[in-house]
Amino acid sequence: MKIIAQNKKARHDYIILEKIEAGIVLTGSEIKSLRINTGSIKESYVSEKKGELWLINCYIKKYLSSNENNYDPLREKKVLLKKKELNNLIGNIQKKGNSLIPISMYFNEKGVAKMLLGLAKGKKKYDKREAIKSREWNLKKERIQKYK
Repeated sequence: MKIIAQNKKARHDYIILEKIEAGIVLTGSEIKSLRINTGSIKESYVSEKKGELWLINCYIKKYLSSNENNYDPLREKKVLLKKKELNNLIGNIQKKGNSLIPISMYFNEKGVAKMLLGLAKGKKKYDKREAIKSREWNLKKERIQKYK
């Protein structure tokens, strides 16, 4: 499994409730561009339109050898899921006010581009501060125990 892009801020900004693996509809030049690690999912999110899920604001740089004249690096990309998973996710997003965010994009063993999506609930500012405090305190505890 070769990781293309990761959303490191996802775990800081959201509480991830469930993880789902999904496919993405990409063009040939986008796949070639991703093979040389020119993608970013930092500011991207997944939205529902007409019963389908779409990846929005995912940046994939134009492949240098491609001949597409009107290439859009922020083009909306369709997310591929089984019908049962799709209906379950859409229901969770609409009912509970959760978000669907991309956590990482990678090539699987067969060389197919996949994405790890997270069903997440947004953290409040005080939750983020509390997580930082506990992480720093755990580091201090480990250092103290190491030198005893």
